[in-house]
Amino acid sequence: MRVLGIDPGLTRCGLGVVESRGSNALYMVDVGVIRTTVDAPLEARLLELETAISLWIERIEPDVIAVERVFSQLNVKTAMATGQAAGVALLLAAKAGIPVVMHTPSEVKASVTGSGRADKKQVALMVQRLLRLDAIPKPVDSTDALALAICHHWRGVGDSKLEIALANERARLTSRATKATPA
Repeated sequence: MRVLGIDPGLTRCGLGVVESRGSNALYMVDVGVIRTTVDAPLEARLLELETAISLWIERIEPDVIAVERVFSQLNVKTAMATGQAAGVALLLAAKAGIPVVMHTPSEVKASVTGSGRADKKQVALMVQRLLRLDAIPKPVDSTDALALAICHHWRGVGDSKLEIALANERARLTSRATKATPA
């Protein structure tokens, strides 16, 4: 499975691609950051993001796109910009017919480090270790994108198995109830 992680941002948007090999072996396919022109109008910056993310999707051909969910931020302006960048990624995933999932920052931290309260440095070090990289990718947006992709590899697979098990259990209970009800 190939996951494109996107750490949305209007000024810097991190992208990281992680693929699985075997049961738990993960490796980095690509990593980067899209930078938009800071003094350009909002619509032009969103168009820059759309163009660049489209090229990544076309080149990488991901199976899934994992986007960081805008959870809460003290700065409303930053939260809005992050949400707008995430919206571009979600739209492009839908247009390409690629499943998209969203993970909160604490889900990503917990998945990668074991603690939902880990700091950026701890996350970066674990990303480096888990992907067996010589150095931590810079800037931090790229590392965060890789962490999102790793999170989905681990959490997404588990969540999918849980959903299947729950669906099977509901079907079993419905079947049992149907047989027990007299006609």
